[in-house]
Amino acid sequence: MTEARWGDDARNPPIDWTMSAALENVVRGGGDIAEVTNLGEAVRAWRDLDPDHRAHAVLILDHPVHIDGAAANRFEGEGIAALAERLGD
Repeated sequence: MTEARWGDDARNPPIDWTMSAALENVVRGGGDIAEVTNLGEAVRAWRDLDPDHRAHAVLILDHPVHIDGAAANRFEGEGIAALAERLGD
């Protein structure tokens, strides 16, 4: 038998920071090359970008994550910032 979950935990299960993720629209070495890594490292790399590159970056995840009850697997700008706030390192 499966237990039901209620409240915020049910709407926002823990984020799997080890899942595959690609950080795109970021210039590396003179070209626009996507960085494919795990979600935690992609968010850390985004935090290290200058504000202009942060604004244009796109983060695509292997699986959707839930933030404030909504599931998404593609984040830009403020969406990536919301993930960064939850990283907790």
